[in-house]
Amino acid sequence: MARNEEKAQSMLYRFREAQAAELGLGTRSDRRPRMASACKSLRECERWRGEILREISRKVSKIQDAGLTDYEVRDLNDEINRLLREKRHWENQIVALGGANYRRNVAMLDDDGKEVPGTKGYKYFGRAKELPGVKELFVSKKTEEDEENKVHNYYKKFTNQGPAYFGDLDEAEGELLKFEMHTEEEEWEDAFNHLRTVLGLSPEGPVPPIPRPVKQTSALSVTDASHAGLPDPKRKAPDEDGDVEMSTDAPSSEIAKRAKKEGAPPTLASTDAPSDDTMLAHAQRTAAYIPILSPEVLMPPTLPTREEMEKFLLELRKKALVEEYFGNDPQ
Repeated sequence: MARNEEKAQSMLYRFREAQAAELGLGTRSDRRPRMASACKSLRECERWRGEILREISRKVSKIQDAGLTDYEVRDLNDEINRLLREKRHWENQIVALGGANYRRNVAMLDDDGKEVPGTKGYKYFGRAKELPGVKELFVSKKTEEDEENKVHNYYKKFTNQGPAYFGDLDEAEGELLKFEMHTEEEEWEDAFNHLRTVLGLSPEGPVPPIPRPVKQTSALSVTDASHAGLPDPKRKAPDEDGDVEMSTDAPSSEIAKRAKKEGAPPTLASTDAPSDDTMLAHAQRTAAYIPILSPEVLMPPTLPTREEMEKFLLELRKKALVEEYFGNDPQ
C-alpha cells in the first residue's frame, strides 16, 4: 500500500483537490475567511473574489431550473444576494490594498435604453422574478414607466416646433395682410367720424388716408442690385469728372479720412462742442425754473486735462513706492 505522501502526489488526488476547491469544499485551513478585512494579501483577495464569482455563476445557472420549488428558488436567490454582498466586501478590500477597482457602477439597461428594474439593492434572478409578489412588483414598475412615457410623449409634440407653429409664417400669405389692412381702414374711418362728431365738423368731407411709413427706394441692398443687373454699390465707380462715388455702407471714419485727404468737408454732419457761453445760457434758463439751484451748479463739470491726469497718477505711484519701502511713518 502506498504511503500518504505518495497518495498526495497522485494525479487523482490533485484532481479531486482542485475540484473541491472550485466547488468551495476545500479543507478547513483553506476555507474563505468570514471577514474580508482579515486578509492582508492582495493575491489572496483576488483569489477569493474569483471563487465567489464562480459560485454566483453556478447558482445563477441553477436558479433557471424549472423543476425547483418556490422555496428553493427563494433560498437560491437569497444565497446569490449574500454572495454579491460578500463580493462587494472583497472588492473594497482589494481597493484598500492598492489593487484594481472592480466596483464600476454601470446601470443595466434594456433595449430602449432604460434602467432595468430590480438592479439596485436586492436583486432577483431567473425564476425568482416569477415568484408570487415579485411579478406584481415588476409589472407595477413597468406600468409606471409606461404612464410616464405616455405623458412625456404627449408634451413632446409641443416642443421643437417650427416658426409656423407660433404664427411667424402667417404673413407670408397675402390673405392675412389684406384682411389686416381692410380692418385698419375700417377702424380709421370709424375713429375719424367719431372725432368729427365730437368736434362738430361736417360729416360730408372725405376721410384722409392712413399715414403709413414710406419705404426709401433709394437705398438698394447688394442682393437687389445684383438681381437688377446694377453695379455693386460697394465698388468705386469713377465719374467723368474724376470724382469717386462713396458707398453708404462705408464706415464714417473712412469717409472722413477720404474727405480730409481730398480737402472737402466730411459727408456726415459733425456736431461741434458747445461753447462756455452757450452752456452758461442754458444753465441760467434752467435755474430760472428751479430756484434752489444756481447756474454754477448746473454747469457741466470741468474735466482734467491729460497732463493733469498724468501728474496725479505719477504722484500716486510715488506715494505707493514710498509706503512700500519706507512704511507709513514719515522719517
